[in-house]
Amino acid sequence: MSHQAMTLAPDRAGPAETGHRWRWAALAVILAAEVMDLLDALVTNLAGPAIRADLGGSTSLIQWLGAGYTLAMAVGLVTGGRLGDLYGRRRMFLLGVLGFTAASALCALSGTPGTLIGARVAQGLFGALLLPQGLGLIKEMFPPHQLAAAFGAFGPVMGISAVGGPILAGWLVDADLAGTGWRAIFLINVPLGLLAAAGALRFLPESRASRASRLDLPGVGLVSLAAFLLVYPLVQGRERDWPAWTFAMMAGAVAVFALFAWYEVRRARSGRDPLVVPALFHRRAFTGGLVAGLAFFTALTGFSLVFSLYLQVGLGWSPLRAGLAGVPQALGMVVAFVLAGAGLAQRLGRRLIHVGLAVVVAGVAGLLLTLAATGSTVGPWRMAPALLAVGFGMGLVMAPFFDIVLSGVAESETGSASGTLTAVQQLGGALGVAVLGTVFFSGLDHGVQPAVEITLGAELGLLVVTFVGAFLLPRRAREGGAH
Repeated sequence: MSHQAMTLAPDRAGPAETGHRWRWAALAVILAAEVMDLLDALVTNLAGPAIRADLGGSTSLIQWLGAGYTLAMAVGLVTGGRLGDLYGRRRMFLLGVLGFTAASALCALSGTPGTLIGARVAQGLFGALLLPQGLGLIKEMFPPHQLAAAFGAFGPVMGISAVGGPILAGWLVDADLAGTGWRAIFLINVPLGLLAAAGALRFLPESRASRASRLDLPGVGLVSLAAFLLVYPLVQGRERDWPAWTFAMMAGAVAVFALFAWYEVRRARSGRDPLVVPALFHRRAFTGGLVAGLAFFTALTGFSLVFSLYLQVGLGWSPLRAGLAGVPQALGMVVAFVLAGAGLAQRLGRRLIHVGLAVVVAGVAGLLLTLAATGSTVGPWRMAPALLAVGFGMGLVMAPFFDIVLSGVAESETGSASGTLTAVQQLGGALGVAVLGTVFFSGLDHGVQPAVEITLGAELGLLVVTFVGAFLLPRRAREGGAH
């Protein structure tokens, strides 16, 4: 899920007081695209075991279905917004929607693990082109007094998707409509994508930035290579028994990240537009935010995957039952977003992040104790209180996180900072699937119970890193700052 649409303040120079004639219909089109992305980020965690049973392949296939998508989105997001600024947001939105729809159809038609992973990567890249356009379009279409209502529509829509998405995915896999099985979770995007494309043609206005920064293609290449060198060995290493090349690749990732940093500094000094503004890393608040964000989103995505695998692979539950078991977590997150938006985030600022993390830790610890006490006889109701706490705490962390991190940077750097943060969120998603998925599958040698307990222990470690990183954040968001 991308939070880019909710992370920037409206421009002071908004559109005319009247706004774009079809602005509410256009907002519905933008929200439909967000829902497609959110559902596709979630569904393969649930459908992974069924996909592997059908297509074959090793357990790493389940990890690559998530990691390929989020990794492609992470590296694509840093340029997606700029392409809209340069070539027109409506045009890039259309290209993104049609590409995402075609990639979804290719996912549904895939006959081999390799084809499916390739189609997932294509989905991620087109999603990265599609999502950032919504922000610029909304700011351009709505008059200043309606912007808050427009951005406010994201919360309920995301909440309904988070609750309904896993249930829908589980039902589609179980129902096996016309023999489609797991393929239905991708086929559903085809009519939704075509409707969004038709809506975009009819309702979205032409829109581009008055001053568009130039593309930094070498920077994109370096950061893509570094991310791949990091994630690939983390997923594949376990199956190959950690040969020397896996460690060499991870060391190479560090070297390429360092080369990327050097190149960005050099590019900025020569007066060209860097992919990431180097001055951001001189700001303690932003660096702390990146560390905390990377650890937190790694923990969040990894938890979702491992919990789904535990229920299906470990306990033998059906995809629908597994999807329903996750509802308390999704509901907890929705309630937390509502409370934070009702003034809690403004009143508590950074402290809300620490409160949220404490609640998540209590929830994960509670789940560990529940599983240790009940073992394989555990039912959904036994896990519900702990999962509710996990979701509620995660919502409390996520709601103010972007606003608070962005309030620690200068107004002129907000665009670059927001793009970098959103990309780090997606990179955290890829790392969560890679790291915690690998920890879980490694632990399976000792049985499913020890595997899930070890993984939840690793989850707690990531939350402690987030807790420490959060101390570097500003105390609260700027008044009227980030949205």
